[in-house]
Amino acid sequence: MASQEIEALTGALSRLPGLGPRSARRAVLWLIKRRETALVQLLEALTAVQGRLVECRTCGNVDTTDPCAICADPRRDTRALCVVEDVADLWALDRARLFTGRYHVLGGRLSALDGVRPEDLTIGKLIERGAAGGIDEVVLAMNATLEGQTTAHYIAERLESYPVRITQLAHGLPVGGELDYLDEGTLAQALRARRPVA
Repeated sequence: MASQEIEALTGALSRLPGLGPRSARRAVLWLIKRRETALVQLLEALTAVQGRLVECRTCGNVDTTDPCAICADPRRDTRALCVVEDVADLWALDRARLFTGRYHVLGGRLSALDGVRPEDLTIGKLIERGAAGGIDEVVLAMNATLEGQTTAHYIAERLESYPVRITQLAHGLPVGGELDYLDEGTLAQALRARRPVA
């Protein structure tokens, strides 16, 4: 048995996404073996970021500055706005470096079952950004779930009175995907979105 402190560290790590109790134990053992280098670096990084994390008042991203680095970047296209459900989606899209505009984080998605209403999200702030002008395109990058698509549809309806082009991420077959492994919803969307062969 390990000490209470080591058990507490293991318990804290096991609550992280993707880490269960066994993976957390392995991570703790790895950190203990490298306590002079890796453990010290981890502690310093956690301490440095802990007191500086803020939510960007413009887009909802989490960063150590407000406005965040994305909103403050003058090279970003201010006329294109990508709407995402949460910060993880923003980070995933921005990591791909394919979208050069700015973002808007909703803080979730509409869900009648979970009691999430439009006023629980930052949809009002998004509409204000659209109404202020200067945005030519709003890309709805919601997850391909029923709630995500409901949220996208609701936002599209709210923005249709403003002079912005509303687009949505394509859905369908993943690259490298095999047809016999895909669900019916993905196949149906892929068939609906079919295009001519160039």
